[in-house]
Amino acid sequence: MKVDIRIKNCNNIDEGLFSIKENFLNIKYAVNGTGKSTISKAILSFVNDRNNGTESLKELVPFKCIGSQGITPEVIGAEQIKSIKVFDENYIDEFIFQPDELLKGSFDIFIRDDQYEKGMKEIDCLVENIKKLLSEDKDIADLINDFVELSSSFGKSTKSGIHGSSNLSKAFKSGNKVINIPKGLETYKDYIQHENNYKWIKWQLDGKPYIDISENCPYCANDITDKKETIKQVSNVYDTKSIENLNKIVAVFQRLNQYFSDDTKKVIDTFIKNVDGYFDDHVNFLREVKDQIDRLNEKFLNAQNLGFISLKDVDKVIESLKGYCIDLNLFNHLKSECTQKKVDIVNALINSLLEKAGELQGSINKQKKLIEKLVKENSNEINGFLKNAGYQYNVNLIADEKGQYKLKLIHKDIKNEVRDVKTHLSFGERNAFSLMLFMYDSLKNKPDLIVLDDPISLFDKNKKYAIVDMLFRKEKCFKGKTVLLLTHDFEPIVDMVYHHTDKFPTPHAVFLENTHGKVIEKEILKSHIKTFIDINEENVNLGINNLNKLVYLRRLYEITNEKGFPYQLVSNVFHKRDIPTLKENDIVRPMTANEIKLGSDEINLKIGNFDYGDILKIVKDDSEMKRLYSLANNNYEKLHIFRIIFDDKKDVIDSDIIQKFINEAFHIENDYIYQLNPCSYQLVPQYVIDECDNYIDLYLTNAST
Repeated sequence: MKVDIRIKNCNNIDEGLFSIKENFLNIKYAVNGTGKSTISKAILSFVNDRNNGTESLKELVPFKCIGSQGITPEVIGAEQIKSIKVFDENYIDEFIFQPDELLKGSFDIFIRDDQYEKGMKEIDCLVENIKKLLSEDKDIADLINDFVELSSSFGKSTKSGIHGSSNLSKAFKSGNKVINIPKGLETYKDYIQHENNYKWIKWQLDGKPYIDISENCPYCANDITDKKETIKQVSNVYDTKSIENLNKIVAVFQRLNQYFSDDTKKVIDTFIKNVDGYFDDHVNFLREVKDQIDRLNEKFLNAQNLGFISLKDVDKVIESLKGYCIDLNLFNHLKSECTQKKVDIVNALINSLLEKAGELQGSINKQKKLIEKLVKENSNEINGFLKNAGYQYNVNLIADEKGQYKLKLIHKDIKNEVRDVKTHLSFGERNAFSLMLFMYDSLKNKPDLIVLDDPISLFDKNKKYAIVDMLFRKEKCFKGKTVLLLTHDFEPIVDMVYHHTDKFPTPHAVFLENTHGKVIEKEILKSHIKTFIDINEENVNLGINNLNKLVYLRRLYEITNEKGFPYQLVSNVFHKRDIPTLKENDIVRPMTANEIKLGSDEINLKIGNFDYGDILKIVKDDSEMKRLYSLANNNYEKLHIFRIIFDDKKDVIDSDIIQKFINEAFHIENDYIYQLNPCSYQLVPQYVIDECDNYIDLYLTNAST
């Protein structure tokens, strides 16, 4: 099935109709400046706007149309494309070379497939009862939260046991002044011992600057002359944060009181009510309590999170499960009836799971083998490409502490992963990695349309083929997907359409031509791809004027390195020399009559009716040359006629664009052995010919004045 998409008023495309064959590779080959990236951006914007309710397509309005009424960018016919993935610079910046992995979400892309999810579901079904009951037990959930809060109040781990800047230290280092109100502040007891005491203290502190404004209370305006010092003492003794921390920690101790042993309760009660702060013995005792809290909390959490990640590295599940049971005799500070009840719940659930240990062991082993297989397959595929392309890197999928596998880069000269990948890879290496990872990302997410915006032009020939082979031929590749490849590189077409039709599915290839904003497609079949020798021989025999035939004949002599008398004559004609010359032993001399005859005779065998003098009159007649320029059927011939016209007028041309192409920077025939016929495909950009037209018109004007 083919989708026809019409794009209007987008950047340099006024209108263009583009076809995309579903489940095929669609190659759109074009010279730079045609609008390849605009096609990609227009379709992407259309799909995103429809999915997200945005209006990004409007941003593609051509500069010449800004402010014009009724002219807006349009994409028509792409309605069935619901999702799209585009490989471009934006993709590389957003998804590739993340701080901790090569590709964002590499675990989901390379490991988490349907089989993986099925295996995890089997394991979860076996352990879901214990996870469900523990997560739904509010008392256990509250207990875990209180354990965590109390443990964190000790601050960073230190040899002394309580960090000096911890909440616990700040709250109790000077004693509990909420219970033990200092002398002189008894009047404020109701406020100090209120549950919102820290807010009242903050209110006191905020009002302190107003105390000395007058002798009256800033709140009620009564005389406070004799009470000022007492009022100020509140802020000297108490601070908001310490009291707030004290309140929270005392509340946690009170909530946990039922879980402490009787002896421990008494010591903790003494600690939180202490007048003068804590001493070394208190600290040592609290360290023991904290250690047991942390260990018991870990037991509860481990049971709550029991599953594949926690069991995947054990050889015998039954032995590992026994380690999840809790012996409360090892937690003397927490040995209470309430704690025992919660421990009994965990132990009972673990014991019930032990009855399924064999089944659980089998499911875990199966899942481990699946992951090992996925890691090996994906790593080998990527590393095979890197080796074929000549890169000195490998990749590996490495699990983190949560069992999430992340794609890491490893250089062949070191064992550890490469950090800060962007700075180590060359421009070409970054692009190759990005393109490869994009393929895996796209295969995982299965978009309706995959777009590759000029991805492989910058690579050398060997790497190009390795990339094309990876993208379109391997077992995991874009084969059978709807892919749009936009490129100014002809080699992929030669490889897939001409040379290796037995290796690659035949793509739908077209050439794009942009003529003053109107873009058309011309299909490229195997029969259209020829050597430049064949193309020139074919064009020499066309029914065109002799001057254009000589253009192709000269290129034929050049590419076959035949620089004899025929070539010399054609070259002399194009340089408008009255007497043809040739260079011999670094000396330029006139050609002899016999040499001219021999050269002319051979040229006549190719094109017929060649006479040096007659052709010379034509090339020296600007009016006739301008006429031939206007009659030329294609841009390639126009460029060469222009070149002949201005061969003796180079000082007239001040355009860098024209000079670039005239000075053989645009020798499309020298780029590849296999090419398209410039008579059928406009391989010279229209903007170059527009510049040529301007100089032709300008020269006519100047010549006539």
